[in-house]
Amino acid sequence: MLTRRLLLSLAAAAALALPAQAQDRLTIVATTGMVADAARAVGGDLVDVTALMGPGVDPHAYRQTRTDIVATAQADLVLWNGLYLEAQLEEFLLELAETRPVVAVAEAIPETQLIGSEDYEDRFDPHVWMNPNLWSRVVLATRDAMIAVAPDHADAFTANAEAHLAELSDLAVYSQTVLASIPAASRVLVTAHDAFNYFGAAYGFEVVGIQGISTESEAGLQRVAELVDMLVARDIRAVFVETSVSDRNIRALIEGAAAQGHEVVIGGELYSDAMGLPGTYEGTYLGMIDHNVTTIARALGGQAPERGRVDGLAIN
Repeated sequence: MLTRRLLLSLAAAAALALPAQAQDRLTIVATTGMVADAARAVGGDLVDVTALMGPGVDPHAYRQTRTDIVATAQADLVLWNGLYLEAQLEEFLLELAETRPVVAVAEAIPETQLIGSEDYEDRFDPHVWMNPNLWSRVVLATRDAMIAVAPDHADAFTANAEAHLAELSDLAVYSQTVLASIPAASRVLVTAHDAFNYFGAAYGFEVVGIQGISTESEAGLQRVAELVDMLVARDIRAVFVETSVSDRNIRALIEGAAAQGHEVVIGGELYSDAMGLPGTYEGTYLGMIDHNVTTIARALGGQAPERGRVDGLAIN
């Protein structure tokens, strides 16, 4: 494990290695794919954006590498979600913020719109991207962070942000329409961990995570047994796996229900703490949420387009 002294020395060395001449494009490092996507949407051709965490990476447990330290120390701007999502990176990023522009974009959301964390006292659920309307505030915070670093490009950043906010508005309308087609009694979302509370609050779902808000929390045998009993008693027949969380506990639920003569299937794979592969539709924020909404709706008895475009969104 890298010590604090080593972290600071590496960061200092990287900062000294910065080129003296100004660069044509802003160099931005973001922690998660979702934050990186917002930065690309706002920055457009004026920025080069690197995400530290790729597809399938769990941000709750991610620790910085030496390469990450160099990249962040050389960046014009570092963006992270905050709200204790990147728990293992927090100390490093706060230290880096003493010498570099480092912004926790999700912490721009008013506390009145945040959901409390059951895992950590005096902290909030960090999974704010599950509600496109709430994510709009992150886009605005991203815009403001870029303008602070490169005020000469304020007009371009503002225009790009407005265009992306319109896309998020379309996504929110599509999500509301499709999810409303699910019968009210079927709006129970069972997943590997509590990443979907903002989704549930926005669209009227009961959200049940086997683990807590952080994947670092453990799901005991009693918790699994209680959820198996719930699946059977309430006749819930679909549960969901996540791309960035082990499916071990979900498989245990299915096996436990089967032992009681109740069939439960995997309704699909959802993107929770990470997006899809770069270059794919699911590798964008719009595609990630669209995929989740469409997958959930189809699995729980709702109606979603098989193919085509809805409100400007490509539906697979």
